[in-house]
Amino acid sequence: MSWMPEILPLRAQAAVRDAWLKMRLERLMPELMQRETIDMWLVVCREYNEDPAMMSLLPATSMSARRRAILVFARDAAGNVERLVLSRYGYDGLYEATWDPDVETQHACLARIIRERDPQRIGVNASQLWAFGDGISHTEYELLCAALDETLRSRLTSAERLCVGWLERRLPEEITAYARLVELGHQIIARAFSTAVIHPGITTTDDVVWWMRQTMRDAGLQAWFQPTIDIQAPGLSFAFLGNEDARNVIQPGDLLHCDMGFHYLGLATDQQQHAYVLRPGESAAPPGLRAALAVGNRLQDIHMAEMQVGRSGNEVLSAALAKAKTEGICPQIYTHPLGIHGHAAGPLVGLWDQQGGVPGVGDYPLYDDTVYSIELNIAHTVPEWDGQDVRILLEEDAVLKGGEMRWLHGRQEALHLVG
Repeated sequence: MSWMPEILPLRAQAAVRDAWLKMRLERLMPELMQRETIDMWLVVCREYNEDPAMMSLLPATSMSARRRAILVFARDAAGNVERLVLSRYGYDGLYEATWDPDVETQHACLARIIRERDPQRIGVNASQLWAFGDGISHTEYELLCAALDETLRSRLTSAERLCVGWLERRLPEEITAYARLVELGHQIIARAFSTAVIHPGITTTDDVVWWMRQTMRDAGLQAWFQPTIDIQAPGLSFAFLGNEDARNVIQPGDLLHCDMGFHYLGLATDQQQHAYVLRPGESAAPPGLRAALAVGNRLQDIHMAEMQVGRSGNEVLSAALAKAKTEGICPQIYTHPLGIHGHAAGPLVGLWDQQGGVPGVGDYPLYDDTVYSIELNIAHTVPEWDGQDVRILLEEDAVLKGGEMRWLHGRQEALHLVG
């Protein structure tokens, strides 16, 4: 199909991802280890029980950690970071192989490397707060402790913030490419919300969901969650946890909502937009629905302005909600970071059911060169629907760079029209 989104062949994708990884290791790792005052970072896991950070540290052709993999990042007094791997399988150009299985055990090798470099703060991925920083299993932690003497064991500390910093930080090269990912999502949504896919009175919401899934797969993209399509209409409202009155056959006069996201080049997208299904004789959506979308856009503007480096997610949430309410908006904000994961490492700015802030994860500050899914909704009265409230649920991807937020590939400012 001529409209199908075009992406790089797999070989070219791998080359891009490996080039980024090398740059990330060389540029970002020394800075982040210094920022978090970690002298040595250990990433330890076994095949098929990978640490959340592990695959972001391995080349694109790595499908798993392979047996037991141990990565060691050792920072010296000058700030240089030595990168070592203790595994039967090396990674040329990225890590120096340092373990000879014929000479010593894997943990004996690790203990020797630690003794020789004598780090004062040894970071391990154990965290009560961050899933991203809690990747070392109980058994691997016990084996590590058993290999170290009491002095070195006492230097073990959580590397949770280093994990988050590594996963959330984006290179300029990644940010530039991210715009294309978001554009691909916009192309798929625009096609889904058209008569090429939707035949009012026949097509169901499940039909559109599976069209999205199949299209992503056919294009070479990997969905990271099952897409959703929801209907609002006179007498039919949106509900976060499902609606017993919901129908799934799309009809003229419906307001449609989609939520979809995928992985490409090791990065994730997450997007929500709306469409209106024209009734016979209509050429535009009712003014009340168009006005509702404009209010949603205004909440986006308010929210984006409050996303400032150094503020915590909870501070951004509080300020944005307060400002929106002074303008008569009925808002909810639940923005999350984007990156290697969909619901990624970094500060949460609310959850739909926690509008007073998110303890812990919401207290983490915003840093430059990070990407977010600006996710929110507003409730707005539609006169043409006998005064019924509709929810406009928007999600567009944006980057915080140079101290300013900007959209990666624009946002929805007009409803898609079906018909």
